[in-house]
Amino acid sequence: MKFLMYLMLLITATNCGSSQQNKAKTTQTKAPPVEEQNDLLIGSIDKNDLQQAPHSAWFDPMYQSYKPDQKALKTIQENINDYDIKMFMGTWCADSQLEVPKFYKLLDLSNYDLDRLEVTAVQEDKTLPDGSQKEFDVIYVPTIIFFKDGEEVGRFVEYPQDELEKDVAKIVSGQEYEHSYQN
Repeated sequence: MKFLMYLMLLITATNCGSSQQNKAKTTQTKAPPVEEQNDLLIGSIDKNDLQQAPHSAWFDPMYQSYKPDQKALKTIQENINDYDIKMFMGTWCADSQLEVPKFYKLLDLSNYDLDRLEVTAVQEDKTLPDGSQKEFDVIYVPTIIFFKDGEEVGRFVEYPQDELEKDVAKIVSGQEYEHSYQN
């Protein structure tokens, strides 16, 4: 039974990735408007969209139960407001369902201005109808890109190296950080 559960987890986790490899770009563009496709959100979304059924079934419990490391949270609180953030996620993706609610909680606990956060929900093949995800080298979701003065300074990709809050704290405090797929 454990083997079957591990196998299912592995299949789900690899479902959020892709085999494409593209060069990263650092300019920002506006995502297309949100569309619903069989309970999937596609395009520009916000926290309110994720707090509505059926997405609230995974968003709300993870958001409520998440208790970030206080030292990392303090570092985030001291630095996060220097950044504009662009996040790509999939409402169908287990990694996004795990990390996105926690990321929103970190932002809320830091009094981050959510107008500086642009969230784009992608299709199951990690694309958007207009192909705009290519500009940001989105291969795995969630991908959270941090911009300072218009330049990309770091990104979180798919899953944490340590814990989400510790990874984000490293990025926003200027420490060296490599995401899972960085060479």
